Amino acid sequence: MMQLPLAQARQLVIDVLTRFDVSTDHAGIVGDHLVDAAAAGHPFAGLPRVLALVEHLRQREPARPITIDRRSPNAAVIDGGGTNGYVTSLIGIDTAIDLARENGVGIVGINDTWFSGRLAYYVERAARAGMVAFHTANTMARVAPAGGVDRLFGTNPLAFAFPADPDPLVIDFGTGMTTWGDVLLREKLGQPLDSGVAVDADGQPTTDPSAALAGAFLPWGGHRGYGLSLVVQLLGVMCGSRIVVDEVSACGFFFLVLDPALLGPADAFKAQVTALAAQIEASRPAPGVERVRVPGRSSAAKRRAALAAGTIEVDDSIYAALVALRDGDTTAQLGHDA
Repeated sequence: MMQLPLAQARQLVIDVLTRFDVSTDHAGIVGDHLVDAAAAGHPFAGLPRVLALVEHLRQREPARPITIDRRSPNAAVIDGGGTNGYVTSLIGIDTAIDLARENGVGIVGINDTWFSGRLAYYVERAARAGMVAFHTANTMARVAPAGGVDRLFGTNPLAFAFPADPDPLVIDFGTGMTTWGDVLLREKLGQPLDSGVAVDADGQPTTDPSAALAGAFLPWGGHRGYGLSLVVQLLGVMCGSRIVVDEVSACGFFFLVLDPALLGPADAFKAQVTALAAQIEASRPAPGVERVRVPGRSSAAKRRAALAAGTIEVDDSIYAALVALRDGDTTAQLGHDA
């Protein structure tokens, strides 16, 4: 592993993506997201994602313009035009924030887009603007329903964020036992999966990343995770996705942003969220547990440390592959789509 300066990491993302006809502005948006993910302690959602982005860009037609159709004072639908979700989702959350500022509630759906990265990134942006946010994304079918072995759902993450001090309170989780990006990273690094997260193409349990990629992931939490995944799937359908997402850009992203002032003083609510988080952290841990944690606080602490150090950690082989792509080596090993 190597320590890569933040600005150098961002520029490497831009340099690679612009070689594949991504505009500098859009590449910068992706770079900001990936560097933040790595800084927040999510390496599989960081620079390795460029490899999958490039492979998919090679297979796609050039993106069309992104269009926003304002449906009501509170709602809009965004046609992504085949642009990657790192870009369209940033437009989506900012549109929802603007609608909520104007009318108290902002609802945005996005279709014809692909990949979106960490959902926490977008809802946290809304919470830093003083809003409450909920965001879901149904994705390429990788996950079997509880009791099944066929891929019908995506890893279908969902995220919530609430304003708080010193950082927003963010809850972000996928409804699959693992993520496509993590499995890809483990495959590249030659690392096995945890047991109980995937089956192979014949429906047999496997810890082999390659076999899992050919088979299916299992739903997190059994029937509970399956139920949440179904909710995310239907919200995506409402935004324009296919019932079963069998093509990576046929997914749907849903954003709901609320101004807490609709129901009471916003500053008082923020103070209450902050107080609840402090009370959780001060509560007694179970035997063998160091301390009770609040969701998202570990990522925020890791981000602060990375910003203070001015670097992120990047796997040597990932860095070498990205440099080769930047320098025009078309034989550089790439990841699969996600």
